[in-house]
Amino acid sequence: MMYNVLISHTFQKQYNKLAKDMQKRIRKSLKELEKDPLVPRSGADIKPIEDTHPQKHRIRVGEYRMIYRIEGNEVKMMEIFIRGRGYRD
Repeated sequence: MMYNVLISHTFQKQYNKLAKDMQKRIRKSLKELEKDPLVPRSGADIKPIEDTHPQKHRIRVGEYRMIYRIEGNEVKMMEIFIRGRGYRD
């Protein structure tokens, strides 16, 4: 099953501020999420975020973290930020 990756307005604004090489790496990770947004693997360091309802996940891309949630066959990308900022609800 393929998933549809949807980008929030917030995610798009944060993405647009990144360097072109990082944008390329992020696009590659988004393609991986289309295949399976739940299973960690090479090229997709995925972890569930504890105590989030509905359940959220993060995927690591270098120093950046992308937060998303899964609804049916849609992966809703919520935000992207540099490591160390911490996770907000």
